[in-house]
Amino acid sequence: MEIFDVAIVGAGPAGSACAAFCALAGLRPLVLEREKFPREKVCGDCLNPAAWPVLQRLGIAERVRRLPHAILSTVEFIAVGGRKVAVDLPSGGEGEIAIKRSLLDALVLSRARELGGQIHEETSVTALTPAANGSHWKIQTDRGLVFAARTLVGADGRNSTVARLCNLLPRPARERVALQAHIPLPAGFGARVVLQFLPEGYSGQAPVNRDELNLCLVSKPSNISALRRWAEERFDLKRDHSWRTITPLTRAALAPAQDKLFLVGDAARVVEPFTGEGIYYALRSGELAAQAIVKIIRGNYDADPASEYAKAHAAMYRGRLWVNRMSRAAVLAPRLSSLLVHLARIRPGLLRLLTAKITNAGRGD
Repeated sequence: MEIFDVAIVGAGPAGSACAAFCALAGLRPLVLEREKFPREKVCGDCLNPAAWPVLQRLGIAERVRRLPHAILSTVEFIAVGGRKVAVDLPSGGEGEIAIKRSLLDALVLSRARELGGQIHEETSVTALTPAANGSHWKIQTDRGLVFAARTLVGADGRNSTVARLCNLLPRPARERVALQAHIPLPAGFGARVVLQFLPEGYSGQAPVNRDELNLCLVSKPSNISALRRWAEERFDLKRDHSWRTITPLTRAALAPAQDKLFLVGDAARVVEPFTGEGIYYALRSGELAAQAIVKIIRGNYDADPASEYAKAHAAMYRGRLWVNRMSRAAVLAPRLSSLLVHLARIRPGLLRLLTAKITNAGRGD
């Protein structure tokens, strides 16, 4: 049986970036993806400025800019009751944009493929077995294909099959649920991201091109129907409008590495859609995991690569998880979260600090 250097389960930005960086280093990656690309995904569709250096190292930054997208210049916070505060976003060639995940994810996957990664779409993993001597993983799939790889990466999201098959997946806490859809762009919406607090939860809105708006709704399960009715009235949507959904919205973080098993993106730690940082964390964690895997395969290291990855992964989030806690509160106590908007009208530096913390994530990585 052919043994790959790394098998990556999941072809989203985390998995495809990991595969591409491994291929750039001369390794032979295998990517197994249960869906057929392109496909949409529940996401705010915002690409954080911090992602540009990673995309440049992947060699696709200019290709991303050529895809249909919207350039975002401001973020507008709207409190329960309608009061608004706007904060400028970074401008220039590496500013904030919004882009459909169907386009972005397909591009990152195509980069992994053109660099030599072996890609199998519409292929689900059904069993994972480590070799008795620890030399490789045996990977079985629903299509009867069996693979072997020296290292394994779970890049398959918050409900990770890899984590479940390895008995690592925690019990989900279904305290919140998210809905997402692309709808016609309202006239005069402008180049802005809107984060709107509502009695039932919050809504995120951002144009993704000249014609479409990404609309996200987040609430407790008991409030999601009321929040959907608000969106139908606010944006003149039909009652049978199609929504994508995901739950749980978040779950407990997992140890991102152990020996020859790595977790990247949402499989390791899930961040709130409120922050718009998820794609950056996916790309960067995929890159960090690839660096560790290259050391393992080449046997050229002093410190344990898995431990080094875990430390770098933790550093990526350090000092930033308070933003997640705040956005969780936006659902569980939206009126309290609205006080931040009211206070920012008096002291606007508060929201500027929040926005800078988000948009400058990982600068210098």
